Parts: sequence; structure tokens; C-alpha cells
Amino acid sequence: MFVGYRKMFYSTMSLPKVVILSIFCIANVQCHYNREPLVSTNFGDLKGSILTSRLGKSIYSFRGIRYAEPPVKELRFKPPVPIEHVEGIYDATKDGPSCPQPGYEPVSEDCLFLNVYTTKLPHGKYNPKRPVIVFIHSGGFYSSTSDSSWLGPHYFLDQDIVLVSFNYRIGTLGFLSTGDKEAPGNNGFKDQIVVLKWVQKNIEKFGGDPNSVTILGYSAGGWSLVLHMLSPLSEGLFHKGGSLSGSPLGIWPIPYNQTDIAKKQARILGCPDDTTANIVKCLKTKSADDLGNSLLQFREYGSWLLLIWSPVIEPDVGEPRFLSDHPIRLIKNGHMKQIPYICGRTTEEVSYFANDILKNRTLTKELNDDFEKIAPVLFLYERNTNFSKRVSRKIKNVYFHDRPIDWSQETNFKELYEDAVVGFQMHRAAKLISEYNKYPVYYYKFTYPGRYSFAYKDGTNNTIPYGVVHHDDLIYLFYNSKLFPLFKEHGPKEIEMVEKLTMLYANFARTGNPTPGRSEALDNTIWEPYNLTERKYLDIGKRLVVKEKLNENRFEVWEKLYPIQSYLEQGNKNN
Repeated sequence: MFVGYRKMFYSTMSLPKVVILSIFCIANVQCHYNREPLVSTNFGDLKGSILTSRLGKSIYSFRGIRYAEPPVKELRFKPPVPIEHVEGIYDATKDGPSCPQPGYEPVSEDCLFLNVYTTKLPHGKYNPKRPVIVFIHSGGFYSSTSDSSWLGPHYFLDQDIVLVSFNYRIGTLGFLSTGDKEAPGNNGFKDQIVVLKWVQKNIEKFGGDPNSVTILGYSAGGWSLVLHMLSPLSEGLFHKGGSLSGSPLGIWPIPYNQTDIAKKQARILGCPDDTTANIVKCLKTKSADDLGNSLLQFREYGSWLLLIWSPVIEPDVGEPRFLSDHPIRLIKNGHMKQIPYICGRTTEEVSYFANDILKNRTLTKELNDDFEKIAPVLFLYERNTNFSKRVSRKIKNVYFHDRPIDWSQETNFKELYEDAVVGFQMHRAAKLISEYNKYPVYYYKFTYPGRYSFAYKDGTNNTIPYGVVHHDDLIYLFYNSKLFPLFKEHGPKEIEMVEKLTMLYANFARTGNPTPGRSEALDNTIWEPYNLTERKYLDIGKRLVVKEKLNENRFEVWEKLYPIQSYLEQGNKNN
């Protein structure tokens, strides 16, 4: 055995040092990886590090891989410029900085980095070619990160997959849109395209299969996945997809530009807002920190800050367009990629915002006094139109029975938040995509009441969860060392959900079916696809249970307010 290695080593004596290291790494995988994994790719030679999964597997981790030129100076507000190759051995042993935003450290405008995690690398002629999951982080297009302290691979990598996570530009730096050549918009999505192309070119060197790529996106990441299903720029770059607690198919009006947001950003930083050219020219002179830290100045009502920057329908200015029409129209006109699809939501989602308002007398009074003005801000529909006023009157009648909003209306207020902000957009995604998709659509509701949450009841010192809220399912897919403990092999009950949820998504990535057969680990349950007749979904709780017609009685009001055809016509009138 060792003679073979010796022959390989001496046969490479005349090769450059980097190549020798790469070949030795492949020849002697375990010995060399225990110190410093080294992978030779089309991008270049990458030096990684070792993390340990929940069950003790070695995770070969390659973090902070630069996938595009730093989007600074003249490249600010421009489409990304891919990096095709690096010289020497690239240090991929630590996370790259997050994109500029308050509350995260370190941050930098130079933030276009990706991470690759695998537990089995190719050696010799053998390549495991495992399914690849590319995860798009949440954050409302203005916050969050792929940093391994927030999206640790420790749970997912106990499944036989390759995981990719990444940063993309957010806020003004990623989504500035003036509706003309100055800033057509959607650069954050174009960053994502570069990542997907990088995966196609390089992932096989990490033991991944470029012909089996699944995109999973959460919240804003879920919006992103649906848009990739519709964008011509994403063609051939992925094969399955899941939008978790987010899709662009709800009531948010997809605009042709966000010049109003660009003007507001200009005013915040002391720039002129008279022309788009002057806005962009001045904003290019401001520091990235000033741009990122101005986020909180976009708040309009209390601490409310959920969706500001968004996808836009880009103008034709001679550049490739990520989104050329309204998503619903693209689906109806046959422009949707045909792939297996998962979508769903948590039980309470963002309903805790209702409590935040109810316990603030000033905010409650403002809402009651001017519901037609404030409701569109809270529930993410168009503003200051006759149609908007009609929507406000209708939902006040249906959810509050035209009575004042106070603690007696707590349950109704929470349901309105659940339905308007997340529930209806996921309901419509399941219906519309299943109608126009030849592949199965799997719909779910995550109801598991763990001991940990992203929101806790007041006065409990973070010991009693508010409910199963937005992001709570991510607790069982990724190790968030900033907020939660690592669930050990023989530890708390949460490990059962870790195993179920990672298995469901790994099965889906592998086969296009989250339950390809009955298994005790998944409660012997078969997750039946959603269709317009039976409308089944999977309740992911302490046990997996198939149910039907998720909250459809509550969604009837939204279906009537936003019938697909009239919604498109209304959107055209307002843009």
C-alpha cells in the first residue's frame, strides 16, 4: 500500500509544488485532511479546515471563497464581475465578512464570498458525486449572512450532501433601482447567479454532483428561489428548489423601479435626489458603512422593518435582465422551470409583531386612527391608491369586525400578520406552481414546539417560546452558535427534529421526493404532493402527519381581493 504512495510521490518530483500538494492530498485523503484539506479546482487550489458534525463526522470546510471581484468603487451598483481563477493556494479556512448592515461584525463592502462543506472528497478515480444544496439566506434583502456561526453545517452534513452557502449584496448596495441605466436593479440576484455558475464549474471537485443541485431559500431567500425558477439567467444552473417561509407570489406589488427608496437613501446621506444620475453619483462617494448603518432610518412605523428593497421588473438597458416581467405573468405564460418544488411556513410566522404593537399605546392609537395609511406598511401591500384603501377596509372588517384594535383582538391581529405577510404568499405559491408544474409540489406547515425560538414570551427570560415563529425551523437545519446550543447525539428531544428535517431535505435533494419510501425515522409517513383537488400538506410537528386545506378559509378573503388576473392588471396600472 505505502509503496503505491511512494511511487506516486516520486513520479511528481518535477511538477510545481502546488500540484504536488494537490496530488498528495488526493492520494492520502484522511492523513492529509486531518491537518489541512486541500482541493484543486477549476477556480484554483483551496486550503480549508476541519469542522465536526453533530454525530462526529469530519466536515471538510472551505469558507470565505471569493466568487466575484470586490463590488467597490466603480463596481458599486454594477452587476457582479466573476472571478474565474486564483493563483497560488487560496486560504479558505475562515468566513469572509458579511455585507454592510447594523449588528454584524465583521462587515465589508467586499463581501462576495461563498462556503462549501462536504464530508467526502474525491480520491483517485472515485468521486461520490453527492447531491448539492445551495442555501440562500434570509434577511428581507437588507440583512443576515452566511457566516458559519449563524449557518453552521453541523446538522446538515450528517446527511450525505454537499452544502454551499454564500453572501450576496443587500440593501441599497444590492438592490438600488432607479428604473433606468443608472441602476436597473436586482444586483443581489445577479450575485446569486454567479454563485450558481461557480457551483456548476467547481462543485464536482468537492464530491458534489453539478447535475443534482437543489436551491433552498428562506424568507427573502425563498423569494429568490422562485425568481430563479423564472429568470432566463438561471437556466440550467439547478434542478430542484424549496422556498421556505417566503415567495414573491403574494400581495407585495413587484415594481418596475424603487426610485422612491433611492431618493430616500439619498436624503438620509445628504445627497441630492433631483435626478437618478445625481443620486447614483453621490451615493458612490459615501462609505459602505454609512450605507449599511442607515438601515434603521428607513423605518416608517415604530420599529417596523420587514421589506423595503425588493425585486424589480428591470428595464431593457442593454444588459441581461434577471426579471423581465411580473412573476405571476411569467408563470402563466410558461416561463417557469419545471422542477420538483417544496414550499411552506411556520405556525405563527411573524405574528409576534402584533404583540409589539398592542403593548405600545402610542402605536395602537396611531393604527386605529389611520388604519388605511399604516396597514399597507405593516401587511406589505400597495399604498395610497383607491385599491389599497379598499383592501384596508376589507381586512379591517374581516379580521377585526370593524372594531377598535386592542388586546381583545390579539388573536385576530396575529392571524392577520400570519396570513398577509407569509401565509398567503406560500398558499399562492403552492397553488400556482402546482398548476403549472409537471413535477410534484410538496407543501408543509412547520409546527414543532421546541424549547428554543427566535421569539420568546415577555417576562420569561427567554425560557418560554412565543410559538413556532419565522426562522424556528432553521434551528434544526443549521447550528446557530450565536443563539442556541449544539444538540448532541444523546441529548434533548430536539435531535429528533434535527434528524427528521435534515433527512427530508436531503431525500428531496437526492431524489426530488422528501419521502421516497416509508422509514421509521420519518414516522413511516409518505409526504403526498399538493394538487388543486386534494390540497394536501405535511404537518411537521412532533410527528409527521399529512393534512388537507391549510388555513384555506382564511385565505378566501385574499383570493377575492387579489384574483390573479385582476391583480396583474392592477399592478400594471400602478407601475
